[in-house]
Amino acid sequence: MKLLSDLTLNEMKGLVESLGEKSFRAEQIYRNVHAGKEIPDMTNISSALKERLIDEGYTALGVRIIEHFRSEIDDTVKFLYSLTDGNVVEGVLMRYKYGNTLCVSTQVGCRMNCAFCASGLNGLKRDLSAGEILAEVIAANVFDGGDLKSRKVTNIVLMGSGEPLDNYDNVVKFLRLVNSEEGLNVSYRNISLSTCGLIDAFDRFLEEDIPVTMTFSLHSAKDEVRSRLMPVNKKYGVDRVIDAAKRYFEKTKRRVVFEYSLIAGENDTEEDAQILIKKLKGFPCIVNAIVLNYVKERGLKGTSRKDAYRFIGLLEKGGLSATVRRSMGTDIEGACGQLRAKYLAENESK
Repeated sequence: MKLLSDLTLNEMKGLVESLGEKSFRAEQIYRNVHAGKEIPDMTNISSALKERLIDEGYTALGVRIIEHFRSEIDDTVKFLYSLTDGNVVEGVLMRYKYGNTLCVSTQVGCRMNCAFCASGLNGLKRDLSAGEILAEVIAANVFDGGDLKSRKVTNIVLMGSGEPLDNYDNVVKFLRLVNSEEGLNVSYRNISLSTCGLIDAFDRFLEEDIPVTMTFSLHSAKDEVRSRLMPVNKKYGVDRVIDAAKRYFEKTKRRVVFEYSLIAGENDTEEDAQILIKKLKGFPCIVNAIVLNYVKERGLKGTSRKDAYRFIGLLEKGGLSATVRRSMGTDIEGACGQLRAKYLAENESK
């Protein structure tokens, strides 16, 4: 199945011209797709053109919401998306005072196998295409009552299942698509890309001139601990990740964020805080501490919120800018990978 959502506007023009249509039809179709309409629902193009697109093997989005769960605590919405090949991915729509942030997945599963994350429990199945990632955003925007003129998804974080820089080409194309003025037109400044630290791919991204907020999953300033929590650290250690973050700041002048999941007995001691201070002091960055959501298959437990604020207090006393991220969607298994893992387990047992 071919997806219209995979196409840039120029690629769409090439398609409609190949079908013998005027080029202005491309923008009509493009806007229909970004508004969340499937081919049969595009009222401003002819039935003949719709039939040609379907005959050519196209569908508009290839992603649909099959289940959603709304938190009674904070109105967070967890989505389970179905893909055309039967795979499923998930996303989370979170409410903040400044707008609605959608966390999107970039891969079906993940091969990074971090010790605290549910996304990698079943390994990497496949990459998502640029249009599939885009369709997650489009579907959530429509679900929440948005359209192209009044977008409900105001911010995007690439922090769901998968490692974005492990799906490099599709993620870069997605960023350009979602930023397109003729489409959803989400500003790069309202997009955050999270990486576990694939430095070779990051160096390529540094040359793309896409000034998103870069978020580096650090989780420990000690190589021996980070390697135990994150196998990728055996290739790209703590100092290389921090150096990459500094190079991003030097090029874009945008502060980077270091994610730090606080895990009881692993990375939450005063010594851990002091080593982190030593490595980051003087660098204009933010440490975003997260109280780990419990994943039963992983067995690691999060630090208490009291100890999380104690840890943050040590960082602030040491001169770092640090926050404790508000836990959201805890009553609907809000952490990335949890809902998909539960869905797969339930369906395997049927």
